[in-house]
Amino acid sequence: MHITRRRGWELPEALATPEAVFLSRRALLAGAAGIAALAAVPGRGLAQRVADLPDPTRDLYPVRRNEAFTLDRPVTDEAINNAYNNFYEFGSSKTVARAAQALRVRPWTVKIDGMVETPMELGIDDLVRRMPLEERLYRHRCVEAWSMAIPWSGFPLAKLVALARPLSSATHVEMQTFLDSTVASGQRQTWYPWPYTEGLTLAEATNDLAFLVTGAYGKPVSKQMGAPLRLAVPWKYGFKSIKSIVRFHFTDKRPKSFWEALQPAEYGFWANVNPKVPHPRWSQESEEDIGTKERRPTLLFNGYGEHVAHLYKGLEKERLWA
Repeated sequence: MHITRRRGWELPEALATPEAVFLSRRALLAGAAGIAALAAVPGRGLAQRVADLPDPTRDLYPVRRNEAFTLDRPVTDEAINNAYNNFYEFGSSKTVARAAQALRVRPWTVKIDGMVETPMELGIDDLVRRMPLEERLYRHRCVEAWSMAIPWSGFPLAKLVALARPLSSATHVEMQTFLDSTVASGQRQTWYPWPYTEGLTLAEATNDLAFLVTGAYGKPVSKQMGAPLRLAVPWKYGFKSIKSIVRFHFTDKRPKSFWEALQPAEYGFWANVNPKVPHPRWSQESEEDIGTKERRPTLLFNGYGEHVAHLYKGLEKERLWA
C-alpha cells in the first residue's frame, strides 16, 4: 500500500481553498470576508456559501468586442432582456428571473465525454480563464416570433471542441443542462423530458458563429439568461441555445433535443430560421422586436445565411426548419 507523507508546508486536500475562490485574486480578497460572514449564518452549507460569493470571473469583463459581428438594429436594453426569459426549469412564463436566482452556479463542473480522446471534467472558472473571451453582437430569434439583439461575451464553441479532441468517428455533440429539482421547480414537472438536451452536428459546432456565452452586457451572464455557460447559435431558433450547460457528449448519433422529444410534430433537430416555413400554430414571416416593439420581417437563417447556408447543402430533404 502506498503511503503519502506530506511535508510540513503541505496542506491536506480537504483544507485547500475552494476553486471558486482561488481562481480569481479579486474574488479571494472579497471572498475572505464573505466566507467569514456567511459562516456566521446558521443553516447554510458550504456549497451554498460558495454559491453566494461574487462571481470569481467578474474581473475578466468587459471583454474586447469583435467588430466582425455587427447589428442592423439597436441592442435590446439590459433591463428588458433580464426580465423577459424562457427558462422552463424555473417556469413556463417569461417572468422567471426571480425564481432563477435559486440556481447555484458555484461550484459548477463541465463534463466532456463520449467519443473523445480523453474524457474530462473542468471547473467553470478554469474553463473560462483558459479561453479567449470576446464580445459579439448577435440577433436572437425565438420560435415564438419575437426577437432581441444582445451583446454576448464568451468564446467560440470550436475552441471547446478542439479542447475535447473528438474521435474522427464522432459526428455530433449533445449538450445537457443541469438537473436539480430542489432549486428548479420546473424540473418537478414530470411530463417534461428532463434534463434539457440539445445537439449540433460537429460541422455546426465548429462554425465560427457557434458561441459559448459566459457573459452579457459587459459582465458575467445572469442566472435567468443561462449562467454560467450557455450556447448562442444565432441562425437557429432560440430554443437551440441551451442554457446552464453541464455536459458536452460527443457521439456518432443525432441527439434528440428536449422540444423534439416533447413535441416532434412542432419541433425538429435543425430548427434553422426560415420566414417561409410557418410553425404549425403561427406564421414566421415577421417578428416583434422586444426592445423597440417594432414588427420586423424575419430573415432567412436570421440574417446569417452567408456564414451557415453551406452547412445544409445536400440536406434539402431534411426538415431543416422548426
